[in-house]
Amino acid sequence: MLRSLGQSQVTVGDEDGDEDVRVTALRTAVSRLRRQLALLPADFPDRVFAEEELADLAAMTDDGVPEVSRLHGSLLLIAGAIGSVSALSRGLTDVRHAVELFGEPPRR
Repeated sequence: MLRSLGQSQVTVGDEDGDEDVRVTALRTAVSRLRRQLALLPADFPDRVFAEEELADLAAMTDDGVPEVSRLHGSLLLIAGAIGSVSALSRGLTDVRHAVELFGEPPRR
């Protein structure tokens, strides 16, 4: 699918072989946002939803290249849960940029 968009898959070496750099970027951004959320002393109504969705997103990166539509769905849920918490805006932006590396979800 990447080739049809004029892109090629770029990989980096890890202990199990090569890994797609998009997956590495997503894993890093999700990990960073999870740490920022854990350190945030304020409680807000949708915090549990954000934590669960970030955990799901992190798990998706463990199985290789995640499904694009699931990534975008998770991003929407996370943004809805923490979008108004300004202390997390940078981390959320980083996750959004990492998700965007995978392209647009297929049209239905």
